[in-house]
Amino acid sequence: MDRLIYTAMTGAKQALEKQATTSHNLANATTTGFRAQIDQFRAVPVQGAPLATRAFVVDSTTGSDFRAGAIQHTGRELDVAVQGDGWIAVQAPDGSEAYTRNGSLKMDENGVLLTRDGLTVLGDGGPLSIPPGRNIALGKDGTLSLVPDGSTATGITSIGRLKLVNPPQADLVRGDDGLFRLKDGNAAEVDPKVTLVSGALESSNVNVVDEMVNMISLARQFDMHMKMLQNAETNDSKATQLLSVG
Repeated sequence: MDRLIYTAMTGAKQALEKQATTSHNLANATTTGFRAQIDQFRAVPVQGAPLATRAFVVDSTTGSDFRAGAIQHTGRELDVAVQGDGWIAVQAPDGSEAYTRNGSLKMDENGVLLTRDGLTVLGDGGPLSIPPGRNIALGKDGTLSLVPDGSTATGITSIGRLKLVNPPQADLVRGDDGLFRLKDGNAAEVDPKVTLVSGALESSNVNVVDEMVNMISLARQFDMHMKMLQNAETNDSKATQLLSVG
């Protein structure tokens, strides 16, 4: 009886929490470069429980789905998509180095290169500042160049290079802000093998159909857990009646 009650009770609770994760994935189905979150149920014994039959069901975040999304060409000069594995390094609001796949970039009034969310894009030597010019281009290796004002069309100047990294996926952890960081808090090394596609963006890797199926499955799991609790209550009531008669 204990195992039934504890498993059904915590199973229903965690099914609701996993439903929230599924809803979060669906909400980001159109977010550029988004990586779907993956959860998994597991059983955990209750510490200090008087009986070994008592166990909780826990919804543990096992990580993220790192499969690449589809590359969609936009033709915009400051749009870039990471081709294959790799990340674009940015400076988080707390000053730490973080990583994103969202390559929709812009410049502020001072020429500093930013993401669409206002995060500073990092180069190999720190933040990148773009001087006045025209024909801004981002190369396959992340090199940023342009034709300075007053120069001829052949006077292309290299400004810097985006910091592109590719740390092991097992070392990455997603923050509450949606950015990824190394678990040890250090900065990742530059990987020259990471390449970009200019004039394009990577779509979210969320499969809407799969997430909708998960929502239906989780709703049915919740109903099943509630029926198990009702059965446990009925069994307890009948057992009490039998014992009282005896």
